[in-house]
Amino acid sequence: MPPAPVPHHRRTPRRARAVLALVPLLGIGALTACGGPAASASKGAPVRVSLSAANGVKTVQAGDKLQVSAEGGRLVKVVVTDPKGRRLPGGLGDGGRVWTSHEPTVPDTRYSVAAEARNAQGGTNTVKESLTTAQADQLNKLVLNPGSQGATVGVAQPVSVTFDFPVTDKAAVEKHLKITTDNGTAGAWGWVKDFSGKDRVDWRPKEYWRPGTKVGLRADLNGVDSGGGRYFAKDYDLNFTIGDRHVITVDLDSKQLTFTENGKEVKNIPFSAGKPDPRHSTWTGIFPLMAKEGTIIMDSGTAGPGDADERTVRDAMKLTSSGTYAHAAPWNAGKVGRVNDSSGCIGLTDADADWLYSKVRVGDPFEVIGSSERGKAAENDGLGDWMVDWPQWQKKSALPSSS
Repeated sequence: MPPAPVPHHRRTPRRARAVLALVPLLGIGALTACGGPAASASKGAPVRVSLSAANGVKTVQAGDKLQVSAEGGRLVKVVVTDPKGRRLPGGLGDGGRVWTSHEPTVPDTRYSVAAEARNAQGGTNTVKESLTTAQADQLNKLVLNPGSQGATVGVAQPVSVTFDFPVTDKAAVEKHLKITTDNGTAGAWGWVKDFSGKDRVDWRPKEYWRPGTKVGLRADLNGVDSGGGRYFAKDYDLNFTIGDRHVITVDLDSKQLTFTENGKEVKNIPFSAGKPDPRHSTWTGIFPLMAKEGTIIMDSGTAGPGDADERTVRDAMKLTSSGTYAHAAPWNAGKVGRVNDSSGCIGLTDADADWLYSKVRVGDPFEVIGSSERGKAAENDGLGDWMVDWPQWQKKSALPSSS
């Protein structure tokens, strides 16, 4: 009688043992791990480096800090990298028994973990693992201004970042934003509440940009929690150039606009601004040109009850979010340079509006001075960073210092 067949047992791959003990902070999904067996120690038994959560469960949560622990020896080196080769920073503690990341893990990211350990006899072994975090349930997105890659803008243009959802951890976000220039321009980030009610952070130079400056923004935000477990899912880059120094001075008293280019006065233009009363007078302050909108339909009813008057206007140059424009106003041609009689906008003749529209670019400062019943506009009514003096602006940063 032939011997009974020996049962065949399938051998399952051995999972590398490393403790990834996480400090539960902002868990949004489970981490999974896979890898190969630890290499044999050259002397004595290999140090056991095993994977588990802090509570002993073999899963860990994305958004938590990562901890690697050793049994039967001490860790010598731990390297954790993402797919781009960037390291998750961390350090050894407890005499080399643990390694803890300084930053939390990010969602939907595959981490490679290499842990080298040494036993009491001096033998070493290395464990390699990979971990993939779950996707975030909640995301935050943003809009950059200037909005066009490679644009040429005016000397008063700030770098503006507006967020779709509230940013409750402003410091965490701001420290991942970096401005570079080719001439060491001094500037600072400042947080404002956009006219739309959204959170916004702007970087403005201490003084107007120097013409020709090359500016870059790197928003290294992929996986950063903006607060409350709402993450960013990508990084952002923006590059633009500063054009000639255009300054448009708008004197409400003389009713004359002066266009200056690179320090040289080029043209004086008469205008008619807002009526001298608390509801219609034109705001004063420094207004970087927000947009050149061409021909639009304008409703002066936004100035208040009894002002409804829809008109098609051309050469519309937007100065505030609340609706202040410089534009052609042929119906007021007889009043330009003599009487302020608009609903708050800066009205020009057709010919002068055509000329100015052809010269200005987004980011050029309109410096509105003189007497105004309404006074200075709110700093969030448009790109009003220049309404705030430099020391006050620096205090708007979420970080201890910004320069």
